[in-house]
Amino acid sequence: MRTKITEMFEIEHPIIQGGMHCVGLAELVGAVANAGGLGMVTALTQPSPEHLKAEIARTREITDKAFGVNLTFLPSVSQPDYPGYIRVIVEAGIKVVETAGNNPVKWLPGLHEAGIKVIHKCTSVRHALKAEAIGCDAVSVDGFECGGHPGEDDVPNMILLPRAADTLKIPFVASGGMADGRSLVAALAMGAEGMNMGTRFVATTEAPVHQNVKDAIVAASELDTRLVMRPLRNTERVLINAGVERLIAKEKALGDRITFADIGPEVAGVYPQIMYNGEMDAGAWSCGMVAGLIDDVPTVRDLIDRIMAEAELIIRARLAGLLDAPAAVRAAA
Repeated sequence: MRTKITEMFEIEHPIIQGGMHCVGLAELVGAVANAGGLGMVTALTQPSPEHLKAEIARTREITDKAFGVNLTFLPSVSQPDYPGYIRVIVEAGIKVVETAGNNPVKWLPGLHEAGIKVIHKCTSVRHALKAEAIGCDAVSVDGFECGGHPGEDDVPNMILLPRAADTLKIPFVASGGMADGRSLVAALAMGAEGMNMGTRFVATTEAPVHQNVKDAIVAASELDTRLVMRPLRNTERVLINAGVERLIAKEKALGDRITFADIGPEVAGVYPQIMYNGEMDAGAWSCGMVAGLIDDVPTVRDLIDRIMAEAELIIRARLAGLLDAPAAVRAAA
């Protein structure tokens, strides 16, 4: 399948594994690349630029295909060494960077000078237009269904993606609710050039997380996520657990008076406990509503091959058949 995204990033399939804290490590990134997609090493999971350099090298031991690096720009009292991370990315010859969080305009000239394509994650059309205006090469449009931070507009992908297609000149991929061949075909039909998957890739054999995390995703339905930190305008979609219930109770009790310090025990530094140790009630961790569509833990290659085979079947057989079939057959379909 050839799209503007496969051509821009020189990949076989229009499927991207987005950056995920404590998940975007060499094992998963290399497996996605080897299966024809675009994997992303999550830079800020690494405690320093030198650690990122080592993780990129480790990924190259697994694959000789293209992969990218996710770099999220966050407001922080103690800023990460962003110049150092970018230096490592450039020196390592990485050709794709996924940016997220704050506006990346400050860093674009250096990335572009190094021949790096930049795809920025956006949760609204206005943010996507801003990314286009500052020179991003592509955007990932994240609908309200997505795990992690869906923004504050609450617009689902059935509306957001066509709006993006009507407005943007640069290519975009769909993120949020993406899990299978149906997701890919729907995203393409609404104007996207591919799809970005997060939660679905966590539930794969190669994802370097505790089995408890994978089991929790498989067991969950589309009703098992919650939105937290909305009073702080830092909304995050997470999977329900005892830690999240504690967090929600604090939000209800404190209302507009709540601060980040109040929920620190449920959100600060809990990812390693959950992802690596399998302590599922430690606190909040990102998970999309797409968990309701996930019922197995395949290898990455099996997953991507299955997605592409299903997408081809839908396009060639069902959709083409609807155009060619008599009215009675179309009605039955």
